Amino acid sequence: MSRQLALDTIHLKPTERLAHTEYSLNYHKEYVKEKTGQEAGHPDATRSLYEQWAIDFSFGVNDGLHGNWGALGRATNMGHAVYAADGSDLRQPHESPFKDPEDVWAFDPAAEYGLPDMDEQVAAYEKAFQDTKAAFPDQLSTGGYYKSTVSGAIAAFGWDMLLMACADRDKMSEVFIRFREFTQHHMNAWAQTSAEVIIQHDDFVWTEGAFMHPDIYREVIIPGFAELWKPLKAAGKTIIFCSDGNFMEFAEDIAKAGADGFIFEPMVEFGFMVERFGKSHCLVGSAVDCTDMAFHPWETVKDSMDKTLDLAQQCKGLIWAVGNHIPANVSSEMMDLYIDYFLANCRR
Repeated sequence: MSRQLALDTIHLKPTERLAHTEYSLNYHKEYVKEKTGQEAGHPDATRSLYEQWAIDFSFGVNDGLHGNWGALGRATNMGHAVYAADGSDLRQPHESPFKDPEDVWAFDPAAEYGLPDMDEQVAAYEKAFQDTKAAFPDQLSTGGYYKSTVSGAIAAFGWDMLLMACADRDKMSEVFIRFREFTQHHMNAWAQTSAEVIIQHDDFVWTEGAFMHPDIYREVIIPGFAELWKPLKAAGKTIIFCSDGNFMEFAEDIAKAGADGFIFEPMVEFGFMVERFGKSHCLVGSAVDCTDMAFHPWETVKDSMDKTLDLAQQCKGLIWAVGNHIPANVSSEMMDLYIDYFLANCRR
């Protein structure tokens, strides 16, 4: 494991092995306890597992001092399905405080939630970054923001009200611009920190792809990303764009807007990303699908790992990851087979 290896990978420099990250490992409570002797979530357990799994890169985003929107104004609690093995993350949805599209079109997140003082936000981001770096010095920690333009609208309005409001493209475009401006305040703050790499997360598509007309993506959403990234670029930051779902039709547009890399799920075909961006951008993902790990035999997973290893030869910068997390119902046996095979074959 190596913070420098992750940085070199992101900057498309040669490395002795493939860089590696995974998400949600602490959901595997029994596995973590078995491998580390500590309870999942304990910093010592996380450090130990990161060492055993050769984790170089640690995904991190921070929505800032005013990130708890529900405590500051109207926001929709859509609930949370069970992901943890013990069901502890289950949350029932609440009724949306937005009653009709007119409520959505009139909404201004800065007026509703307020923007934190810039100096205070910069100091808070810097402290959070330095604390994480000190706790996990062998991994590259990142800055970043989660509830960006479309994700912010989803968090505020909920899916049902958002989709109804999107029926009027012009009015909804103005709302998205307000969310981009709210996000801009936080990216301006991150630009003043010492974080080298910034993740811009925005779940702006569905599993099948775009849920709005492509024009609103190309005329409003993606040009907004370019605006968000101007202060970061001026400060010398590297920007990695992250989204769930299938954003293949917009990947070229996002690259032109200024993204230096992509974090993506298996809905975005790994070979497609390698062919178009393997020589020019850092890719964080693989051809491995967590559903294969959960429901199919080892041979299926091995085949997808072999495909990734083959395509990795065409990448200047690849951080290997199961792009849609490794859920808690993946067996310990499968976890061991997976990581042992990666470690045996990750040398360049």
